[in-house]
Amino acid sequence: MDVIPSGVEESLDASQGTRDVSASLDMTRRLFASLDIYHDDAPHSAAMNMGIDEALLEQVTVASIRFYRWRVPALSFGYFGEFGEVAIHERKRDLVRRWTGGGIVFHGDDLTYAIVIPASDTAFGESSISIYENVHRALCYTLAEMGQRAVVAGVGDPGSGINDAGYNTHCFANPVRADVMLNGRKIAGAAQRRTRRGLLQQGSIQGVDLENDLAERFAHALSVNCSERQMSKEVLDRARELAQQKYGADFWLRMR
Repeated sequence: MDVIPSGVEESLDASQGTRDVSASLDMTRRLFASLDIYHDDAPHSAAMNMGIDEALLEQVTVASIRFYRWRVPALSFGYFGEFGEVAIHERKRDLVRRWTGGGIVFHGDDLTYAIVIPASDTAFGESSISIYENVHRALCYTLAEMGQRAVVAGVGDPGSGINDAGYNTHCFANPVRADVMLNGRKIAGAAQRRTRRGLLQQGSIQGVDLENDLAERFAHALSVNCSERQMSKEVLDRARELAQQKYGADFWLRMR
């Protein structure tokens, strides 16, 4: 996932150069004072996964991170994407248009997550680029603890361009600034949506060892005060409504 044009999400404005954050991240100043963690172990359809993320944005009052799985191999693409660019995959993958921006992301073997920051949280006052980059700094720190030296991409790094449409067609083939790089290849990217209720960041981590409690370690790198939560009936009911009326509907999938 990558950044999208202004109007839905602030574009990234990172400082120059690749950032080696494995040693520089100050873990005494984590992004969130507290963080609720949702391990959604039950695999869902692509439409339902997007519905849950939006329902959480509507209802949670504490900064939250949700880790989730896909019922079948899936493909998500950004709000501004063209359906024609993904139509070839329709018979083999569960397609869904995200509410956030960015390009094409293949799901199934990745660690997919959504971070929701309610407007009442102090972190919501940070710029979109600051949140995006600090989340990825926390991921780099986590990977460094696991012996993998990842870095946050900076302006001017190879592959950090954005095409004329404002997004990259295939996110993981075209890293942009503030994505996470390991050995010269992109392993993590994300996209955001900011509303009056809060901010939603949807991200994918690919091409690294997803075992060894990566999700749990990542969450604790974002906050020292983490609490495990279960999805409420209200969130799930609202998510089903969104999945049926929005994310699973042809008008949404094929709007462009």
